This record gives sequence, C-alpha cells and structure tokens, in this order.
Amino acid sequence: MKTIQGYVLIDVDVVALNNAGGDKSTNLENAVMTKKIRKEGREYPYVSGQAWRYWWRNELARSYKWEMSPVEREKKIAFTKANPAVYPDDDIFGYMRAAKAEMKDEKGEVVLDKKGNPVKEDVTLTRVSPLKNSALIAVAYNPIIQNWASMTRQDGDAVPYGIDEYCAVMKGMFSIDLESVGTFSMINRSGFMNINDSLKKEAKEKGAVEIDDPIAKDKTGNPMKLIRLPKDIREKRVKDTILALKTLSGGAKQSTNMADVTPKLIVLTQFHSGNHPFSHLAKEDHGKAVFSVEALKEILKDYQKQFCGKLFIGKRAGFMDELDEKLKSLVAENPLIEYGPVNEMIEKFVSTITVE
Repeated sequence: MKTIQGYVLIDVDVVALNNAGGDKSTNLENAVMTKKIRKEGREYPYVSGQAWRYWWRNELARSYKWEMSPVEREKKIAFTKANPAVYPDDDIFGYMRAAKAEMKDEKGEVVLDKKGNPVKEDVTLTRVSPLKNSALIAVAYNPIIQNWASMTRQDGDAVPYGIDEYCAVMKGMFSIDLESVGTFSMINRSGFMNINDSLKKEAKEKGAVEIDDPIAKDKTGNPMKLIRLPKDIREKRVKDTILALKTLSGGAKQSTNMADVTPKLIVLTQFHSGNHPFSHLAKEDHGKAVFSVEALKEILKDYQKQFCGKLFIGKRAGFMDELDEKLKSLVAENPLIEYGPVNEMIEKFVSTITVE
C-alpha cells in the first residue's frame, strides 16, 4: 500500500467557519451557533470534514477546471453520476448511488414477475473515497464568544441577532490512497461495486485497462480484475488535489468575517501504509497552540521504514516563527527532510508524486 499523508495547521481570527443552525440557549430570537465539540469539559470550535471537502471540491473546479459530476435528486436522496472515469471528483471523493433498474434477459427484454410487473434489480454503485480527511479542530482552548449584531438597513427598529465567533489555530489531517485513485472494482459488496459493465466499457474507451486485484480472488482462486485508468490521468488527479491546498478558500460568514483557510503549516510525505502518524504534532501549552518538533522526531524514528521518500514541511512566515531554528536544525540532522515556505514545499512534494 502506498499513501500520501498530510497534516495542516490553519490560523483564523474572529471567524465562524462552519455554523450549526439556530441557537436555542440564548434570549436573542435570531442567533446562530458555530459547530463545537466538547473535550475534557471544554468546548472547541471545529469545521466538519464534509465542509473541508466542500471547499476542496470548489477549488478544484475553480482553479484546476475539474468537470464535476452532476448531482441528481430523487425525493429525499441525492447522488452524483457515479462515473469515476469521466468525473475526477467521483474518483477522488467517492460516491454512493443507490438505485434499482428493470431487469433484462439475454435478449434485452424486460423480465416480468407473475403479475406482469417489471422485475427490479439493485444497481447500487458505491466507492470508498481515496481521499480521507479529518475535521479541522481548534488545538488550544479559546472561548467561543457570542456577539450581538443587527440588521439596520430598513426603516424602524434594528433587528438584532447573535453570532458565535472565535479565534483559533486549527489542525487537520488527510490521506490519499494512491493505489485506489483511478482504479475501480466490480465486486458486488458495499464500497467495492464501483462501476457496472457500461461504465467499464466507457472507462476502456478512455484508455483504461484490466489488471489483477492484488487481494480479491474468485471462487477458483484466480485474481479478480480491476479497471485502471492511464497513469497520466491518475497522477494529474492526485497532484491537482494537493496543489489545490495552496489557494483553498471557503467558510461561513465570509462577507463580514473573511478568513484565510490555506495551511499556515503543512507536513507532507508518501507512506507505505494507511496509518496516519501525524495526529499529535500540535498540542496546547498554557493556552497556546504549539507545534511539537520533539513529537515529529519521534515519528521519524518510529516510522522510518514506512516513509517512501522525503518529508516536506512548509511554514508561512509570521506564523510560529519560533520554530524556524528548530526546523532548520532538524533538516541539518536528517537529509530526508525539506523545510521552506508553504507553497514551495507543496510544489516540491507534488513533483515527487508517482503512481504505479
């Protein structure tokens, strides 16, 4: 298994990046609360993993011209086209398309039941997302403040409302399964029935080939088959996904609480397993978010056999500048580490990405 493992810190002031609807705990009639989670008896603001992925998709469509899979809606469910050969977001972000279709026989005629009604068969398609990400959560405790605001552009009295606002350094993790990108199975179980016969044909028209599944076997013990897109398409999709972090934007209340949600510190590497080792690189120290170089050293030692190549660390000037000397010393000690500005390190890391 070969994966990309990433870790980010963002730094935001007076924001409400991901709200959770009306707040019933206040006397204000119109109050909105931000998403928060309790840990060790205190409330920490967070951005849901779904919201982070929404920002990510939008940036890929805007700056990297991805053609996004159209969304269809039926009553209370919605789904994409579930065509990962054509739509890169179906490939990278995964999908579930639950549907039933009329069963047809070998002659192409609709199969009927005893009452003459068409027999329906399950044609559900699902794909586990190669891109997995955490929520973004505040590292250190900094109370969420409910502030009073008002609508005053109309005649008469102002209309008051309340908004939750906070300042925070927030951490997040993500991972990309490089072996899954552009590679689709047809095993009839949840998460593995990625495509059907018609989508398989369409993928092959785009240059996809059949390869042996390294794990799944049929009843006779022979490898099942996977459908894999050409290498250049798969690499571009992975590289675009990482590069999009340089210009990521999004979040609620951007009109009046605009925030920069690009990484202020980022750690990137290629790994030989799906395990994510970077979850505790940032911690709270006397009410302040700090990045632990000692924790990073321990990871480098404990997982040295799991790294596929270099580890890239990017940091924005003006953010945690006290780390500069420590990280430069770490680079001097370990030739497998590169350290520099965030965007430069993202681009250097992307230049090392290859898929099989």
